[in-house]
Amino acid sequence: MEKVILAGLDLNGAIDSSNSMEELEELAKAADMEVIGIVTQKMSAVNKAFYIGTGKVEQVRQLAKESGAGLVVFDNALSPMQLRNLQRELETAVMDRTTLILEIFSKRARTKEAKLQVEVASLQYMLPRLVGLHDALSRQGGASGSMSNKGAGEKKLELDRRHIEARLSALRKELAGVEKDRETQRKQRLKSAIPLVSLVGYTNAGKSTVMNALIDRYTCGEDKKVLEKDMLFATLETTVRKMEGEGGKSFLLSDTVGFINQLPHNLVKAFRSTLEEVKNADLLLHVIDYSDASYREHMKVTKETLEELGTGRIPVICVFNKLDLKGVDELAGEPEKRQEEEAEHSGKYSEECQEGYPRVSGNNIFMAAGKGVGIEELVSLIEENLFGKRKQYELLIPYTAGGIFSDLSERAFIAACEYRENGIYIKAALDEELAGRYKKYLKNEYRRIT
Repeated sequence: MEKVILAGLDLNGAIDSSNSMEELEELAKAADMEVIGIVTQKMSAVNKAFYIGTGKVEQVRQLAKESGAGLVVFDNALSPMQLRNLQRELETAVMDRTTLILEIFSKRARTKEAKLQVEVASLQYMLPRLVGLHDALSRQGGASGSMSNKGAGEKKLELDRRHIEARLSALRKELAGVEKDRETQRKQRLKSAIPLVSLVGYTNAGKSTVMNALIDRYTCGEDKKVLEKDMLFATLETTVRKMEGEGGKSFLLSDTVGFINQLPHNLVKAFRSTLEEVKNADLLLHVIDYSDASYREHMKVTKETLEELGTGRIPVICVFNKLDLKGVDELAGEPEKRQEEEAEHSGKYSEECQEGYPRVSGNNIFMAAGKGVGIEELVSLIEENLFGKRKQYELLIPYTAGGIFSDLSERAFIAACEYRENGIYIKAALDEELAGRYKKYLKNEYRRIT
């Protein structure tokens, strides 16, 4: 296990350095590193040459030398110049927060698409930092093709750059093919018109725990469960499971990669195809670790990331999770502050949620998925949002009215579809407006499916 030192800044109290460094420590642990020292410094501005002050640089150098640490990780993205200067002065390897996250993703990626996306993001981040990372790069000079020397005077740095650009080009082509296959699968799911519910939230908020609890509730089978671990970025790939509800109230449930503060922009962009599941969702479950003192900041980060993905139109259920870790006494301690803050992020907050759990207030639920507490209430919320104003009907659409079938495919939840001699027979959940518009196509007028 590699020994590392963590270093960070508190810029005039503008950031909560304590919480930020604690998160950095968890990231290091997730990367199988042993943290042997944490160094922080209060400053009014970032040092453009070294990020931290020159005195702190010397302190970190001595600590690394005495402790045998082979790596120093900084709690922010470092510029190419800062990276180069720090490695020279510290006489040890240097990594920033972004590179650490990329390394975790690289270790955890399992599917072909995820591995390709992570490599693309890593190379894009590495390209402008080649000078600082020079010693860490592999050497392939003298090869044929794109890696051949243009002349004896060409620098290894230029070879590295050419190699990375060539590799990026090849990766993008390969990724385009994989994404095309994923898009085909996604379109097939959309054609079924089964509503999609996506779990989103900060990393380690309990999304996988909520998903597994719902899998138990809908008796999907133990083999359908996802990895559940108290660790940042325990899962990276999107997982989709079908929840078979009663009376046609079935839906797809997807678990996505967790968000984090300062998530590398290239990584968000690289995983955009995976996160398309979120963009196409009919309902979002925003899972929040309510026991975490920084949960408000985590909610903000998730909200900003979702806005970047373009999910503003999608209704959201806020799942305030892990109340068993927060404690009932603490829940009643700050009602006025909590009412104001929860209202800002997730709608009106009810006073009945101040004590105990589970509690439901509008589209907010306070629960403990790990204890199985609040699952039935969550199911009711999900079904109310998806099917509350819809009823199940049987319809027979003549082949001459193909536009109607197309409209229903986009606006209704179709549970079954069968092509018969006299038309297209479907079972679908319709709202009052759709049922009234296509009343003449209903079999046994307004017959409700039970």
